[in-house]
Amino acid sequence: PQEYIIGGITVSGIQYLDPQALIAITDLKVGDKITIPGDELSNAIKKLYEQGLVGDAEITITKVEGNKIYLDFYLRERPRLSKIIFTGVKKSEEEDLQNKIELSRGKIVNDALIKNAQKKIKDYFNEKGFFNTEVKVTQIKDTLLPNSVILKFAVNKKDKVRINEIIFHGNQALSEKQLEKRMKKTKEKSFYKIFTSSKFIKTEYEQDLSNIIDYYNSKGYRDAKILSDTIYAVEDDRINIEITIDEGNRYYFREITWKGNYIYDDKFLSKILDIKKGDVYNMQTLQSRLNFNPNGLDISSLYLDDGYLFFNVEPVETLVEGDSIDIEIRIYEGQQATINEVIVSGNTKTHDHVILRELRTVPGEKFSRSDLIRSQRELAQLGYFDPEQIGISPIPDPATGTVDIHYTVVEKPSDQIELSGGWGGVQGLRFVGTLGLVFNNFSLRNVPEFKTWSPLPSGDGQRLALRFQANGRVFQTYSLSFTEPWLGGRRPNSFTFSLTRSNQNIFRSGDINKRTGHLTVQGATISLGRRLKWPDDFFSMSNSLSFMNYDLENYEFGGIQGFNTGHANNINLGTTIARNNLDDFTYPKRGSSIALSVSATPPYSLFRNLDYSDPNLTPQERFKWIEYHKWMFDNSWFTTLAKGQGKTGRSLVLNVRTHFGFIGSYNSKAGIGPFERFILGGGGLSGFNFLLGSEIIGLRGYPDNQIIPIKDGVRQTQGGTIYDKFVAELRYPLSTSPAFSIFILGFAEGGNTWDNFSQFNPFQIKRSAGVGTRIFMPAFGMIGIDWGYGFDKLPGSTQKHGPQVTFTIGQQLR
Repeated sequence: PQEYIIGGITVSGIQYLDPQALIAITDLKVGDKITIPGDELSNAIKKLYEQGLVGDAEITITKVEGNKIYLDFYLRERPRLSKIIFTGVKKSEEEDLQNKIELSRGKIVNDALIKNAQKKIKDYFNEKGFFNTEVKVTQIKDTLLPNSVILKFAVNKKDKVRINEIIFHGNQALSEKQLEKRMKKTKEKSFYKIFTSSKFIKTEYEQDLSNIIDYYNSKGYRDAKILSDTIYAVEDDRINIEITIDEGNRYYFREITWKGNYIYDDKFLSKILDIKKGDVYNMQTLQSRLNFNPNGLDISSLYLDDGYLFFNVEPVETLVEGDSIDIEIRIYEGQQATINEVIVSGNTKTHDHVILRELRTVPGEKFSRSDLIRSQRELAQLGYFDPEQIGISPIPDPATGTVDIHYTVVEKPSDQIELSGGWGGVQGLRFVGTLGLVFNNFSLRNVPEFKTWSPLPSGDGQRLALRFQANGRVFQTYSLSFTEPWLGGRRPNSFTFSLTRSNQNIFRSGDINKRTGHLTVQGATISLGRRLKWPDDFFSMSNSLSFMNYDLENYEFGGIQGFNTGHANNINLGTTIARNNLDDFTYPKRGSSIALSVSATPPYSLFRNLDYSDPNLTPQERFKWIEYHKWMFDNSWFTTLAKGQGKTGRSLVLNVRTHFGFIGSYNSKAGIGPFERFILGGGGLSGFNFLLGSEIIGLRGYPDNQIIPIKDGVRQTQGGTIYDKFVAELRYPLSTSPAFSIFILGFAEGGNTWDNFSQFNPFQIKRSAGVGTRIFMPAFGMIGIDWGYGFDKLPGSTQKHGPQVTFTIGQQLR
């Protein structure tokens, strides 16, 4: 070895790379002393290779002058990527792979890049059950671009790998069947498991191994562990899995003591914890009773709902003796926190006061976790924000004992438009068109401020609804309603005002210009509602005053009880008491909605000087003032049967509904009157029947408006005075996006209507079952399509009805 001084460095063989940058990478400079042979030159080559820019490198001594040496680095550049080609995959898979391997044009192609791409492709197909996927890579010189190559990935997915058998060793306390149930995604292939996937996916398999240990822990086996697991092929597309388990001993709780608690004594906390000496040791149960118990009160809620935001609890195992474990629960209570400031952000359309008035967290009051949860629900129920993106961030300040609460929301479209058409009517087949507009976040005070319109004034949480339906001169109906949810702005007292006018004309057959009769209905309703605090604050009550005027002239199609010409008036007072604690209106997973409503007219027959038993009393006189009392009960209950994973996981939900209705009279001689009845069948779309005040109630599996009573062999087309309906639905969401939600359902339901109590039999119902789907789009609301099979006969028919397709618009309660 001899020592030299570098007199000069040159780079040759390259076309695209910067020579000076490459020389800098070598860490060699003119004037440096190097030893030849020695480590300096070999290290320089290593550094060039490490960059991945060159595929080959040579160092040549071009000249030696005394102790000065001149070096030349001859480098061959690695090619750059110009294009990617896939073979053996579908078009959709090719697009997914392009995104997954993240190879862009112009990247240096080296071994690491190729191996990384191969691994990502294999991982992609492994996740789909193709465990034996092979990927071959070929570099093809690109003749159109210098120093560029095309990478061709030849993919051979081979057959999907299925799990032939799962074999457990070492399990004595728990059976194989119990353990297999804990493996949610890893299942054996079996002829009777037609809806169960038996694909082997490594990440899911590893999670299932953790599930097994968690299950053992929940049974008291705190030391359980997987000793080994082996996966081996039994066929090209079949594998066996063998899992060896060390169960360990089963443990039990012995002494549970408390330390650091001053607000609540040991006896009270132990009662809330509800874990007794001798109970099976289960740390998951202990943690849930301490921090979050979905089935009841827990220790953290006890403190956090009383303002102790800085509270902390930690269970510690103090003694393990034999099969018993002593636990000491250490508590730091801290001080009560007061809410300092409430901040709202993200609302680009809705005004701050609309949000703040719904919140249960008020500056100056004690912090409460339950108030946070309730506030989140109230914001979601407004319908103006994406419920999955409502954020709550408490920002505590231990120094001052206060907390700021920051709410973040993301606006979503809430206005709706209804554009529909269909064939119907009482005078032959006619086209009926409907236009409806609902503005759910309207602002009446901003109407004069044209600059704020987008496209209409909005942001104050008011509701304005307009609807028009017509089929030319035969039928028209108009309605307008306005709701202010916070009348006066200080309390949640709602005010609603609505107007409606409908007109049905009867024309001579074949002559649209010769009107022979008509029915005109016009009315107004005013209602006031308020939230109640007793029995709890999920209750609400509303009271309404309605007036309807009926004008009939030769209206044969509406001739009820001989009344086809004249005027009738309906003034009624209504009261509704309801309780609603559903967690979401679009796709509820838990909670219930209960409503009891009563509406009644004055008992005119008690003070009108009329003999209602007189056969000469004209229908005009009898029904000038309509009298009745109507009772309605509706109950809808939701529970989650299978909970989805994560915040947006898809949950299987059971919905059970019951509905009852009754219309009675004050005077048996006066009767109920001609305009209030119940009609069942179909999707619950009203058509023309609502002109006569009928309640149109859906019953899938049967035609619209065909479930009506029969009296003395005559179909009572006006409907019945009593009805019941029972529904059970299983729901599963396909998408929960606020812009487009969709869920599928299976249902079984039954209902019927009767003319009077003597005929009433709550279990003599028309039954049906079927499947359907619901699609929610903010602009159009809820749209539903159902296929139902009616198992019973229609009134007056001798055959079972059979299948029926039903179309619905809007979220229907009954």
